[in-house]
Amino acid sequence: MAAICTIASLDHLVLTVASLPRTIAFYQRLGMRHEVFTPKSAPGTERHQLIFGPSKINLHQLGKEFEPKATNVHAGSADLCFIVEDDVRVVQQRLKDAGLKILEGGEVVPRTGARGPIESVYLYDPDGNLIE
Repeated sequence: MAAICTIASLDHLVLTVASLPRTIAFYQRLGMRHEVFTPKSAPGTERHQLIFGPSKINLHQLGKEFEPKATNVHAGSADLCFIVEDDVRVVQQRLKDAGLKILEGGEVVPRTGARGPIESVYLYDPDGNLIE
């Protein structure tokens, strides 16, 4: 089967969340920048996004999602892996110092990322999404 197109990168993804303030605070602690915007397609509508590197996460409040949306939306169903610029062991310690529970026994674990071997730490965000 011939490819319809060539995907170059991920622009954004959407997380459906139970609490916008709680989610925004969590991801800001991870170094993301929160912005409020009004889409040109929906004047007067306030939307929230978390900016990191060349990408972003759009946030939908559970029960107040924007159209179009995924067929079966609910909070806590995502599994996200972020690449950080910091040494993963420094991040591991900062997460511990911040009182955040690290999974996998609190350890850095070897994994395979999109571009090859990576080292990961795992934790949950406020909705139970798995963050790597």
